[in-house]
Amino acid sequence: MRTRRDGTRWHGGGVARLRGWGGVATMALACLLATALVLVLPRLSDGGSGSGNSAARKAGSRDADQLTQAAPARADEECKEPERSLRPSPKDGPVLEAIKKRKVRKLVVGVDQNSFRWGYRDPNKEKGELEGFDIDLAREIAERLLGDRKAVVFRAIPTNQRIPALQSGQVDMVVRTMTINCARIEQVDFSTAYFETGQQVLAPRKSTITGYNDTLKGRRVCSAAGSTAEAALKEKSFGADIKTTVPNQLDCLVRLQLGQVDAVLTDGALAAGQAAQDPTVALKGKPFTTEYYGVAMKKGADDLVRRVNDVLEDYRKDGWKKSYDDWLADDLDSPARPPKPKYKD
Repeated sequence: MRTRRDGTRWHGGGVARLRGWGGVATMALACLLATALVLVLPRLSDGGSGSGNSAARKAGSRDADQLTQAAPARADEECKEPERSLRPSPKDGPVLEAIKKRKVRKLVVGVDQNSFRWGYRDPNKEKGELEGFDIDLAREIAERLLGDRKAVVFRAIPTNQRIPALQSGQVDMVVRTMTINCARIEQVDFSTAYFETGQQVLAPRKSTITGYNDTLKGRRVCSAAGSTAEAALKEKSFGADIKTTVPNQLDCLVRLQLGQVDAVLTDGALAAGQAAQDPTVALKGKPFTTEYYGVAMKKGADDLVRRVNDVLEDYRKDGWKKSYDDWLADDLDSPARPPKPKYKD
């Protein structure tokens, strides 16, 4: 048992009262609230990153889902390494200047509120503030860009609404375990990578499923709509039943616990957090892809991308490791270091 920096006592892989079905049920409710929240939040009218309406959001959602179904959409040289981003710069540009001129001078960030360790609300705490690895990064960006770690408004968005939320101007950026891939860079821009992961199977410990292989044949496998996991299953399912897709990845875990599916496919980093919540499930096999999380921003917001990359340059040296130790070290076997940044020539 160890003490996290906020004083919370951790037992084994997670907060004692969050483990098992009780914690998952609480977070599943938060998941439903997140889905509702993104539909009712208004777009910022004074300096938001774009305009939009419900029709545009629906169209954007369809486009995003289609694009994320097949990551290798282009064969040009740039797309061989989609994680390459614009070189960092400490200078403000028109996008950031517009953010600073708002009546409420805050950065609006799309996040998750139900991914244990990454972005979630601890029901055992009175304030119930969002916390996790992604939340730490979002606050760091706010501090560097606006001079205040609290100068950030978090908007909970479902997995399949990340791109539409950026396109419609509901958020300035998304910090939500979002994989950089060739399909997505056609619609949004990304920072350099801040975390490396890979797709992995989650299933009951006693299951005969051994990983992303023939043991999935005839089994029901759940994935989040618009996710890289869904794209992988559509490309190669090993004969699995892949009809079950959900708006938020946590919904897959709930369905697994209810016996409605036999396995879940998702990022190994997310799956490790879910295994920490519920000791009856476990990661199966090794990751079969190499993927990188990046901070997503609206297409063409070059000055904001460069500023975020400038923040990440320093964060990798001072801050990243501490956040990793606070949130992820107990459950992940991945090296405790950030991926090296790659820049466009």
